[in-house]
Amino acid sequence: MTDFPAINFAPRNSEETISLLQQELADTNREVLALTIELDRRLEELRAAEQRYRRLAENAPDVILRYDLLPRPKLTFVSPRVEDLTGYSPSEYYSDPELAFRVIHDEDRPTLEKLLRGEQPPANISTIRWVHRNGAVLWVEQHHVFVRDAAQRVIAVECIARDITDRKSLEEQFLQAQKMEAVGRLAGGIAHDFNNLLTVINGYAAQTLENLNADEPLYGDIEEIYKAGERAAALTRQLLAFSRRQILSPRVLDLNAVVSDMERMLRRVLGEDIHLRTRLESLSAVQADPGQMEQVIMNLAVNARDAMPNGGELSIETASVEIHSDNADGHAITPGSYAMLVISDTGSGMDQATQARIFEPFFTTKPTGQGTGLGLSTVFGIVQQSGGTIRVNSEPGKGTIFKIFLPAVAAAPASELPQKTHRPSTGHETVLVVEDEDGVRNLMRSLLQRAGYTVLEAQNGEEALALCQRYRGAIHIVISDIVMPQMSGQELVARLVRLRPELKTLFMSGYTDGSVAKHGELDPSTPFLQKPFTPGALLTKVHEVLRSSRT
Repeated sequence: MTDFPAINFAPRNSEETISLLQQELADTNREVLALTIELDRRLEELRAAEQRYRRLAENAPDVILRYDLLPRPKLTFVSPRVEDLTGYSPSEYYSDPELAFRVIHDEDRPTLEKLLRGEQPPANISTIRWVHRNGAVLWVEQHHVFVRDAAQRVIAVECIARDITDRKSLEEQFLQAQKMEAVGRLAGGIAHDFNNLLTVINGYAAQTLENLNADEPLYGDIEEIYKAGERAAALTRQLLAFSRRQILSPRVLDLNAVVSDMERMLRRVLGEDIHLRTRLESLSAVQADPGQMEQVIMNLAVNARDAMPNGGELSIETASVEIHSDNADGHAITPGSYAMLVISDTGSGMDQATQARIFEPFFTTKPTGQGTGLGLSTVFGIVQQSGGTIRVNSEPGKGTIFKIFLPAVAAAPASELPQKTHRPSTGHETVLVVEDEDGVRNLMRSLLQRAGYTVLEAQNGEEALALCQRYRGAIHIVISDIVMPQMSGQELVARLVRLRPELKTLFMSGYTDGSVAKHGELDPSTPFLQKPFTPGALLTKVHEVLRSSRT
């Protein structure tokens, strides 16, 4: 056994022991007090930081959320802004664990479920739809981050959700506008080519009918060809209106007068089961083609009639309005003074999906054979080309409202509509025909020569200039297509008039594009012939231009 040295425990004075203990206790108290003060300071800093971040979260324009994933997904924080977006308060989300899932659109719920499984998407942004308490659907852009523990397990998802419904609407409008523009270009090109073909078909058909007696066997067949050509011509006119490539003859116009002049005809079109109501207020004048505006009103009225098979009411209203915001009714529109035309019905209405497509050409909800799908696309094209804007508001079972805004002008409206002319008999002047389509040029030569005119012809501008320079006789009028390769009709005429100042001009076209005349417009005083034209229309127009040259 090991022997340990003896320790001498010298007894201490009890007072000294007590003093030492009191000193140690005082030191300990000072340390505890210092720690307590430091702890209070840290807690105060934490409370201040919490208040700062809480204020940021509660006052942020976006919704801030946190989902804890363990032991199961649960919404543990949502900022008050969520009530503005969804109609439900934060307390409702906390008391109802399933509410956070129900406000997500059914089709977008898988996106949220993937996040709550901790699956990392390709980007930290996702676009989903939320459903408001009142049933409205809004688009939300979510920025999210995964929160991980020390073992790198995903334990929570934190999100910032932003309402992008307005931006999404503008994007969809832009994409729709691009689509409509692309389809319009295609439609305009097709219509141009068709009008050249129909000019030849209808022209020769009309010429043949003039040479046949009504009792001859071929008369009925040729007549059917001519009627089919006329129907095809009407379709191409609608395509041109949609594509905004038809020639307009705009003038200062009173929309109230247009509506009043059409009222009797509209009542016949609508039938006895539909009550027509008009309310025409004092209205600013507009710059528009009267014939095209009549077509707008008629197309909308016919559409409304078809939406009310069991009867109803069609209202046509006008008013002068001032637009102060460039986002009126949620749609971009230039601020200013407008004449507003409102056409509303009490018919079957449309859902949002249908409304998104109503201005597309050939889109129709009518049964096969009962509609071409060009009525509303024509309206759209005319309004756009007239510098206006069209809006539609509709709900299933609650009718439809179309609002058309046309820029107001200060000038006074013209007093009367253009008068129709009659076909003259014959002529004797010299006519220069400039047309790059052989069939159309040959038809025109035949028609004009049979009417007594001397005809010179050219396939393009360069050929026409060379012909004018070498031809020694008088040339009384040039008839030129507007859109031709190498040189436009307007450029050609400008150069021809410098060579022959007395030369009269007549333009023709199956359509016109922006390089020829701004927005497809020609000065109302410029003589113009729209393809396809009939023999009578050609001869009448030539006679008018030549007659004006002698006055």
